[in-house]
Amino acid sequence: MLRTSLLVLAAATAVNAAPASNVTFHKDIEPILQARCQGCHRPGEAAPMSLLTYQDARPWAKAIRGAVLSRKMPPWFADPAHGAFLNDRRLPGEEIDRIVAWVDTGSREGDPKDAPQPRTFTQGWTEGKPDVVVEMPMDFPVPASGKIDYTYFVVPTGFTEDKWVEKIEVRPGNPKVVHHIIVGIRPPGVDSMREAKFGEPFVPPVKIRPRASQTEQGALEVGSAGSAGIYVPGGVPTSLKPGQARLIPAGSDLIFTMHYNAYGKADTDRSRVGFWFAKQPPKERVVETLITNRDLHIPAGEGDHRVVASVTLQADATILNMFPHMHVRGKSFEYRAIYPNGESETLLSVPRYDFNWQLTYYLQQPRLLPKGTVIECLAKYDNSANNPYNPDPRQEVSWGQQTWEEMMAGFMDLAIPLGADPKALVGAPVKAPAVPSSNVGAR
Repeated sequence: MLRTSLLVLAAATAVNAAPASNVTFHKDIEPILQARCQGCHRPGEAAPMSLLTYQDARPWAKAIRGAVLSRKMPPWFADPAHGAFLNDRRLPGEEIDRIVAWVDTGSREGDPKDAPQPRTFTQGWTEGKPDVVVEMPMDFPVPASGKIDYTYFVVPTGFTEDKWVEKIEVRPGNPKVVHHIIVGIRPPGVDSMREAKFGEPFVPPVKIRPRASQTEQGALEVGSAGSAGIYVPGGVPTSLKPGQARLIPAGSDLIFTMHYNAYGKADTDRSRVGFWFAKQPPKERVVETLITNRDLHIPAGEGDHRVVASVTLQADATILNMFPHMHVRGKSFEYRAIYPNGESETLLSVPRYDFNWQLTYYLQQPRLLPKGTVIECLAKYDNSANNPYNPDPRQEVSWGQQTWEEMMAGFMDLAIPLGADPKALVGAPVKAPAVPSSNVGAR
């Protein structure tokens, strides 16, 4: 019996091992790269190397193996214990095994006849050709070194009627110098950035904010029309489901908020945004909201500093996605919902926040948040010398736009009824609910 069992086990092992010796690029690996990697790993995109062909990928075979085994690539930071997400980038174990087998057996090319049809990409865009493109009015000069203040450009849309938008892609003109971009909407009659002149870069005067005590409070910020879209490292374009759309009112201007980084050589940038209009009248309006605690103060040398922002919704809304944002001292970020009936759940937990890969997490099943729901954001920061990205652990850090300052920003896209006023969501800040001690360590 033992001998028979061993023979069966050996035969099964041989069957399972056999495919590993036959793994080739075109048959087994190229389909994975097309589905998982080429969106970024191609010329003109953010990734440092192309993976479109065997010739492109072969020199990086060992690096690819290490990156997928460590799950460094594709980048994904949500704790799988909380929530399911449409854009989950994690590779299935079978695909990781296939890549490892390919590298360990010599990274062979195989027969080009086994290759899938190449993916087609619209030059400069990941979502195809936009209906309308709005770009900055000039090539902005970025110096080779030094501090570069956040720079703003106000650009008219030229829209003579209200536009409902279902897809938005913000594109850096020069990824070498652009760290991130926020494109905001300024409807007619809104005073934001009125000092800025059309077609010219604008840096607002610095406003000194008085120091406030650290609180367990927060604010829900809802703009008059909200953000059109963002670009961040590792991000993806905004894409809404049929029946959902963002509103850009007739006569609106766009405000490009540009965060530039010098890289040792003088260069230029002219960034742009593309819009795809809804093909059918929408049933729901999507608005971007932001939960903040702008009174954050992170003590010098503190390795696990906790900041909470907690707000109460004053109207029903459905949460579609979440985008946590901090700077280089950011350590972890969590969204919790406490419902009016007392039940609660963690909507998103990012236990290892990475400033270099800021992702939007799209819920597989959007959640209805009834009026009275408390949304709590909990952020942790590492301002110690153990943080390799910390510019100066000797300094206390407060809210600010520059990378060496900090932010605590829990962005959310909420769907509301078509005729509802987004401002109806906003309520007074509330004290954060007490967190049982048994749960604190888990965060």
